[in-house]
Amino acid sequence: MGATKKHRLGIFISGRGSNMNALLASCANGLLKEVAEVVLVFANKPQAAGLETAQAANIPTAALASKGIPRATFDQKVLALIEPYQLDYIVLAGYMRILSPGFVTAYPKRIINIHPADTTQHQGLRGYDWAWKEGLEATKITVHYVDEGLDTGTIIAQYPVDLKGADSLEAVQRRGLAVEHENYQRALWQILTTSSTQ
Repeated sequence: MGATKKHRLGIFISGRGSNMNALLASCANGLLKEVAEVVLVFANKPQAAGLETAQAANIPTAALASKGIPRATFDQKVLALIEPYQLDYIVLAGYMRILSPGFVTAYPKRIINIHPADTTQHQGLRGYDWAWKEGLEATKITVHYVDEGLDTGTIIAQYPVDLKGADSLEAVQRRGLAVEHENYQRALWQILTTSSTQ
């Protein structure tokens, strides 16, 4: 890509942001270094631990408390807040809110999520709980575009998680998160290096 400008990413979190940490590292000195820069970390919970991590890395942060606010109303506030950052892509990394149709249409094919299951088999929360309760010997991590449904957007990539011998939910989660942290950056690199959003 040479000297073409880096894509401007906004990462949305709700908690500690472990996927955010992996992506920040990748942008700083890894696979995404030449193609992306994180220009904003946003949280819908002002106490989200990931905000402090981002601030320590000198990444601009913002937060708005979403509790008790209708989804469409909250999302309009978020859209107004993030507009000055001129984001090319919004990357959801443990963002525990369903985006309103108005938000999704403002960033068509530019909102990306990582889901701890095969989205054709399990949508919504607790993907690792589902895999554990089902006794699966393998599951998949799905990176997908966000549409107006719940984990129904176009699949970008899927990555296998070997669960053979996992003897607890914690073991399932540990294995899954390792795959997430390694591969979210790979899926983003795939998108950003083939994107016309320059």
